[in-house]
Amino acid sequence: MKALAVIDKYYPRNDELRSLLLTHSWRVATMALRCAASHPELSVDRGLLLRGSLLHDIGIFATHAPSIHCYGEEHYLMHGFIGARLLRALGMEAEARICERHTGAGLTREVIEERGLDIEPRNYLPETLEEQLVCYADKFYSKSRPNQTLTFEQIHAALLRFGADGAARFSEWHKMFNV
Repeated sequence: MKALAVIDKYYPRNDELRSLLLTHSWRVATMALRCAASHPELSVDRGLLLRGSLLHDIGIFATHAPSIHCYGEEHYLMHGFIGARLLRALGMEAEARICERHTGAGLTREVIEERGLDIEPRNYLPETLEEQLVCYADKFYSKSRPNQTLTFEQIHAALLRFGADGAARFSEWHKMFNV
């Protein structure tokens, strides 16, 4: 199934949430594809990168984040896992993995257990280049401030609040992918 058809399936109304999702996702896709184009030696699957970028936040509608027009019941940290379930039901395994591994700089078993998230407690860290690139590009664009591009320093400082490991992963991706 094409990425835009999936978005149409779960966001059929032309409302604020759909607009925010599309604006954010296209910005992430543009940056991720630009990084991939600048590093042809990495042999990134650009089709998967585009689909993953457009679909990485597909599950936000089911979460409770009123400031970004999400009026569901789930904790916002669950949006990637919700999206992964939706995409797996459509046979989109690679895109589902991007969804479940893009939150923060990836979620660890410890964070899942500390937050009491309703998912299998294991590490959900980006592994493939496509997973890493979507996770990296996503950090530069906040849905709560859709017209702002964050700096490396802002992102790194924000990730440090949740532990040095995520900030270190992001720094490594910055060295590898930065344009």
